Amino acid sequence: MKVATEEDLLGTDTDLFGLAQMVAQSAGGMVSIEDPQSHVLAYSASDQAADQMRVLSILGREGPREYLQVLRKWGVFDRLRRSDEVIDVPAHEELRIKRRLAVGIHRPADESGVAPRLLGSIWLQQGDRPFKPDAAEILRGAAAIAARIISRSLAAPSAEAMLVQRLFGARQGGIDIAGAASTLNIPMTGPAAVIGFALTGVGDHSSFGNLLRLRASSFRPDAVTTLLGDRAYVLFPQYQSSRAVTQWARQLVEQLEAKRSVNLCAAIACPVADLTKVAAARGEVDRVLDSNPDRKVTTLAESRTSVLLGEILDLVAGRPDLHDPRLQALFEYDRKHSANLRESVEIYLRAHGDVRNAANALCVHPNTLRYRVRRVENILGIDLGDPGDRLLLELQLALHRRLYG
Repeated sequence: MKVATEEDLLGTDTDLFGLAQMVAQSAGGMVSIEDPQSHVLAYSASDQAADQMRVLSILGREGPREYLQVLRKWGVFDRLRRSDEVIDVPAHEELRIKRRLAVGIHRPADESGVAPRLLGSIWLQQGDRPFKPDAAEILRGAAAIAARIISRSLAAPSAEAMLVQRLFGARQGGIDIAGAASTLNIPMTGPAAVIGFALTGVGDHSSFGNLLRLRASSFRPDAVTTLLGDRAYVLFPQYQSSRAVTQWARQLVEQLEAKRSVNLCAAIACPVADLTKVAAARGEVDRVLDSNPDRKVTTLAESRTSVLLGEILDLVAGRPDLHDPRLQALFEYDRKHSANLRESVEIYLRAHGDVRNAANALCVHPNTLRYRVRRVENILGIDLGDPGDRLLLELQLALHRRLYG
């Protein structure tokens, strides 16, 4: 027996009503598609064989209460929730309800850890003729298709959500800032704050997005939030207190990590001149999150040096011709002689050439460190008293740490 496939049933642009009609034609009977609360989402065309249950369900968009109680008593809803089996529901003469086949619509668990979920059910009422022999197989295939249609519908952003995403610079086509401010009921002018969250340790991004919106709105009723990939963003219009925003973000990160065992990082751009600069601020926030994955909460001002240095090192890393080959001689010397010239010169540079402080950090005599520094100069052919040589060595050592640890 050939199992009905997605291609057999519908094209790529089919909605639930189109699916219901195709299933009715393929399986024989009349179809209704319902949500988990038995509200009718879509249905196929009816004929004179439609029973009272179908008529009332479509007119009221909900099944009659008496029949729903019967279905619960028979355990139909429990079976729809627990399994993917096609359930044969017998006729009920007293309520003038005809025989039906029913199947649950389930969203399976995914790799991000989101639990399986019942999205609804498909009901096929028998008409004047028996169901077609492969009706059960068709219903199973239709349930899988309906799950994808409903999941896409749940995941699809609303017009307001897409407007917010445009405000953050996430969609092409530009944005009318004045129109967006009017639609979102937020001030267009004046300083604002943009906060970005890296969701590397968050399984269900959608749930986190809802929680973030709740927390942000409690801090500022006019807060705007959005989810973009593995990042979440908050906009606080007409807000310029970097200290208060940082305190809010730090408290949120600490609470969520403690209560929900998630790993979060936040970066803050504050103040942002006005709404026209929100997209650029989001880009700056992303640079901070990319360059400071270990800092829980930081601001652009605090991270400017590390962000720029990290991006400079990334640029140099992509240019092998800018890697100083002389550094390999230093590493080779350490390997052959079990020395630690690299560590010694790194600490010496970190101490800004202060031999005594660097020697204390290394737990060696200052003269020992002076000897090591001279040895490094000889091996590399540089003069650490020269600012250019010193800067180049620091940059090359930082690059090696970034690439190899």
